[in-house]
Parts: sequence; C-alpha cells; structure tokens
Amino acid sequence: MSFTGNYSCNTLRSGLINGSIDFSTDTFFLALYTNAATLDQNTTQYTSAGEASGGTYSPGGLQVNATVGTQATPSGSIVFVDFSSPSWTGQITARGALIYKAGANGAICVLDFGNDKTSNIAFTVQMPANNSTSALIRLG
Repeated sequence: MSFTGNYSCNTLRSGLINGSIDFSTDTFFLALYTNAATLDQNTTQYTSAGEASGGTYSPGGLQVNATVGTQATPSGSIVFVDFSSPSWTGQITARGALIYKAGANGAICVLDFGNDKTSNIAFTVQMPANNSTSALIRLG
C-alpha cells in the first residue's frame, strides 16, 4: 500500500479524551517512511515496517518537542500544537512520516509528503508556523 493522505490518528482523538496523551508532558518522536509503509488514521503506534533508512537516520526517528498554544477568537478559543522540525544528514529518501508518543496506542498523525523526497546533504521535516491558523494540530 502507499501513502494516501495526511491523517490525525484515531489514537490521538481517544488519547485526548481519556488523558493518555498529554502534549505538555509526553515525549514524541517523528519517524520517516517509504511509500511501502501502510499508515493511515487507523495506525495506533510506531512500526518499523516500511521505515526509511540511510544517512544518519536511525529506526524510530528523532524526538520532536511539542509546543502548545491558545488563541482567543470571537467564538471561543483555538488550542494548537506544533512540533520541532527534525533533521538528519546524508542520503535519505522518504514519502512520509509518523509522529508518535512512545509506547502502545501513541500514534498522533501521519504526514504525507505528496511524493518521494530525497536529500543527499540534509533531510529536514519543516513544520508549519506554530499559530492558530497554521499549526499541525488545531482544535477550536
């Protein structure tokens, strides 16, 4: 199977409700994947199946820091979460990524890069601006 889009994982939604995911205290990682990976909204946790390799990339990816913010709006407020932009060196090809909390049922979101991305020097996953209109995760 191949990447079919960007997804917030079902485990994110249930984790926010039952308290098993806390963006203020939990540790998160971003792992890179090839188009051979099967990742979608039903992904529940990190898997090594279809994971990218090469350069300084190691299985499991890199830790990313979560930043939580809030912005008042006329109808209430928007809470948003963004992550730091991880970077590796050397030749790496990836089609997408998974942000996850270590442990069972920790999948947060699947990122589809749209096509294979290859770097020979530095491979960086650039996160969007951390604000109420651009952050990776927004709840309002």
